[in-house]
Amino acid sequence: MARKQTSQPVSSLAAKVLAGKPASRSEQMRLAGSVLSQDEKRGK
Repeated sequence: MARKQTSQPVSSLAAKVLAGKPASRSEQMRLAGSVLSQDEKRGK
C-alpha cells in the first residue's frame, strides 16, 4: 500500500491551529479533508 504523506501547506496549517491561532472555515475544511483522506479505515 502506498504511504500517504501530508503536504507542506497542510502541515503548516496544522501547526498554526495547534499553536492556538484562529483558522478560517476554508482552512478548517482543508485540514479536515486532509486528515480524512489519510484515514486507512474510514471511521464513522
